[in-house]
Amino acid sequence: MGRGLLFPEGPVACADGSVLLVEIQRKTVTRVHEDGRVEIVAQLDGGPNGMAFGPDGALYVCNNGGFLFTEIGGLNRVKPGVPEGYAGGWIERLELATGRRDILYRRCGEHPLVGPNDIVFDRHGGFYFTDFGKLYPRFRPNGGVYYALADGSRIVELAYPIIMPNGIGLSPDGATVYAAETETGRLWAFDLEEPGKARVHPSMAPHGGRLVCGLPGYQRFDSLAVDAEGNIHVATLVTGCITVVSPDGNVLDQIMTGDPMTTNVCFGGPDMKTAYVTLSGKGELVRMPSARAGLPLAYGDPRAGG
Repeated sequence: MGRGLLFPEGPVACADGSVLLVEIQRKTVTRVHEDGRVEIVAQLDGGPNGMAFGPDGALYVCNNGGFLFTEIGGLNRVKPGVPEGYAGGWIERLELATGRRDILYRRCGEHPLVGPNDIVFDRHGGFYFTDFGKLYPRFRPNGGVYYALADGSRIVELAYPIIMPNGIGLSPDGATVYAAETETGRLWAFDLEEPGKARVHPSMAPHGGRLVCGLPGYQRFDSLAVDAEGNIHVATLVTGCITVVSPDGNVLDQIMTGDPMTTNVCFGGPDMKTAYVTLSGKGELVRMPSARAGLPLAYGDPRAGG
């Protein structure tokens, strides 16, 4: 559907059949039209990563502060380290119509955000997001999961520490937050007591989460989407697929994509049975039919009244 993209991520299906996404390496919000035409709609700083429409129709963008890139075997890859001038990550609000940008959060309390990655809104008007941390050649800061309000007035830590948390999503009833750990290939659940507060699961996990699934072998999780039945569709690195996991932890399917840098998926189309997948190694957005309908997000393209 779209080619020549510089590490695409964060796809958002729109009412007209186009898909908005970020190009992390190009530092843009980009629209890929149904005919494959690529249009840059906003130029950002740092490293825009995940995004979602909010209750006011604006886009809310997780900015990781910047990555370094390299090519291995003809595929684009992220490499350890940070670009010159890196000073942390942030959450920003973008008005597509005017281009206005506002940075909402750079820290949670006394702790600066390191590398915000993925985002999902609840129906209360707040959003959950992962902070991936950062990968340096010899060490990595921890990551976490946070909850914040869209007006910039409140941010709280939901779970910490987590090893490179990436994709994030909500169950259909809004009672459970899912977060995928990249390096471990594990999917965690956080059962909510109220917005922004999770019950501590009686396990030894330092962040208090409930383990849903861990993949065997060397498979790494990236971003995710949830379908209408509550299954979690996780972009899976190395294997190059979308792994479909039931809420009780069973692997239902692995849908191959042909790119070991398969980084994200979203659902769209009139029946929500079209999957849009970012293939970041190849620099492509692909469209494929889905056997399962996606879960409508809390807020959609404002041009559709969503």
